[in-house]
Amino acid sequence: MAGVDALVDAFQAAFAGRDRYAFAGCCAPDVHYEDPVSGGPLVGLDALAGHAARMWAAFPDAAVETAGARLTDGRFVAAPVRVTGTHRGEVARLPATNRAIALHAVLYCELTPDGEALWRVRAFYDAYAAAVQLGVLPKAGTIGERALLMLRGFGIRD
Repeated sequence: MAGVDALVDAFQAAFAGRDRYAFAGCCAPDVHYEDPVSGGPLVGLDALAGHAARMWAAFPDAAVETAGARLTDGRFVAAPVRVTGTHRGEVARLPATNRAIALHAVLYCELTPDGEALWRVRAFYDAYAAAVQLGVLPKAGTIGERALLMLRGFGIRD
């Protein structure tokens, strides 16, 4: 588990550390990465670093911290994290809202066959909750949500 912890710690530090080259210390050269806003799977260190750089520009104070026990079988690891930051720059054509976010996420990772690097990393988090925190979508259970659902053709739910 110590090796897995070191890899995930290094990945978290790379994502929060604003150093494009830090991913090389914990990820395979052909790393596969995906999250709800990545626009699909990203392959390679450069693609991952480019995605991270866009997040750094949008959330310059972003922090990633461990949020619970990691689970591993030696080849796969699930690592809960908490991501915080303030939206100060454009992301996915959304201008800065200057609102803070705090999201819980799970990194589901597959190690390389030798266990020396992260090969596949997928981040799971509630994109709707992020949009609500940024003021883009209405909170669940509000009149705003009901209006949005009506506009989308889902009718009113109790």
